[in-house]
Amino acid sequence: MPRRTVWVVGVATPVMIAIGLLLARSSVAANTERSSTATVEVTIDNFSFNPQTLTVAVGTAVTWTNRDDIPHTVTSDDGVFKSKARDTDEKFSYTFDKAGTYPYHCSIHPKMTGQIVVH
Repeated sequence: MPRRTVWVVGVATPVMIAIGLLLARSSVAANTERSSTATVEVTIDNFSFNPQTLTVAVGTAVTWTNRDDIPHTVTSDDGVFKSKARDTDEKFSYTFDKAGTYPYHCSIHPKMTGQIVVH
């Protein structure tokens, strides 16, 4: 093997390994960032929110999905969030950025209640 080829392989191999390690590290960091923003689902079925009480971490997005055959809303008791009427299989999401307890109800059917507890 000519001397020049050996030098190129000797330099190129460590450089390629370093690039691969940097790419792997940035990929792990990106996956960690994505997984820190969790999404949790609440279903609306048979005129109830399930689960009725949900405890999540700050930064969690909660998605409500209407599984009933009639429209429902997701309305915070203290005005923090409010959905339009959601028909069958339609969704509404809200990200909870502050700790606290967030009671909510369906404005069409006020006896339907739930709460999100954020730590």
